[in-house]
Amino acid sequence: LHADLRALWHGHVVNTRAYAMAVKAGDTAAAAKAERDTVANAQQIADAVAGFYGADAGKGMMKLLGGHWAGVKALTDAAHAGNQAGIDKAMQDLSANAGEIAKFLHGANPNNWPEATVDGLLLAHAAHHKAQVTQIMAGNMTAEAQTWKAMQEHMNTIADALAGGIAAQFPSKVK
Repeated sequence: LHADLRALWHGHVVNTRAYAMAVKAGDTAAAAKAERDTVANAQQIADAVAGFYGADAGKGMMKLLGGHWAGVKALTDAAHAGNQAGIDKAMQDLSANAGEIAKFLHGANPNNWPEATVDGLLLAHAAHHKAQVTQIMAGNMTAEAQTWKAMQEHMNTIADALAGGIAAQFPSKVK
């Protein structure tokens, strides 16, 4: 379960990074592919949630992940356009969405996913997106490489927290 969730959450950051790189390069075909891949990955994460919490929970998770992707996409597009108001709005939306996801996950597994802890993990994740997008748009790939490493490690933290909570809640279903 840990390995599977890590792979799914890594897929998210790989795809959103690919989107930012394509936008920076002006490669609309690659950006469209990265967008499709991001949505497909979100569906895989939602399906994993549904496998433990039911179809309605999977649909709810997909809606929330759609909101996260909308925020990341808006952040990327605004940063590329040099639109500070758009960046600020995207970060506000990402922060609100982090709270919604934290509330949702806490509701599904209140004994193992404290809402404030999950919210903190997701706010840090949004901050990584902002740093990475800013660095890509500035062409600062040295700094982006450091952020990329931190982002991947943070995805492990999120995935492991989720896997641990699922394992504690459903010990007979987890390998």
